[in-house]
Amino acid sequence: MSQASPIVHKTRTQLVVEVLREKILSGDIKAGEPLRQSALAQELNVSRIPVREALLQLEAEGLVKFEAHKGATATELSVEQASELFELRALIEPDLLRKSIPNLTEKQLNHAEEVLVQLESAFRSENAINTWSELNTQFHACLYLGANRPQAMDVIKGLNTNSDRYIRLQLLLTGGIPRAETEHRELLELCRSGQVDAAATLLVNHILHAKDGVKKLVEQHVNNEK
Repeated sequence: MSQASPIVHKTRTQLVVEVLREKILSGDIKAGEPLRQSALAQELNVSRIPVREALLQLEAEGLVKFEAHKGATATELSVEQASELFELRALIEPDLLRKSIPNLTEKQLNHAEEVLVQLESAFRSENAINTWSELNTQFHACLYLGANRPQAMDVIKGLNTNSDRYIRLQLLLTGGIPRAETEHRELLELCRSGQVDAAATLLVNHILHAKDGVKKLVEQHVNNEK
């Protein structure tokens, strides 16, 4: 593992998260590589507390797993898992959108617009990848509120949590997803105008196109680790 610059900052945990996340997604930390808290704390010049907190957050993102007698290790990125996650999203989310659009209020649409404006400027923020990923999830969720399907939203939340690391990998390696940003704006306008079929079709294509891009990047990432 290459050495990182020492961290001296009030939000140590988040900074440790960002350093380790980038190392895992870039392949600097290999799949299966142990993440020893004492070594990481020394390397990053922090105590073990923010390191442990960071590892727990990365576990929630699917980038780290804890195993008995082994501790924390970096998880493997899987083409098969990425494909399945995005295919499930392409089945569930358009159905939610179809049910939602007729019931979306002006207030809900305006909130989606506010989130989208933030999303479009996310790459100018200090924590760009984290910000874009969070706002992307928020934007999609805003458009599904009219469906009033809390169980389906819980399923989507789980799929988003598990697919988030693949989206972050794409953002880290490409520096942005211009097509996604254009499609987000178009999707919102279709929702505003009540074009249910067109919006659902765009959403299916939006998700499946993201899947194709992620698959290629994961294949490259896996090959680089060999």
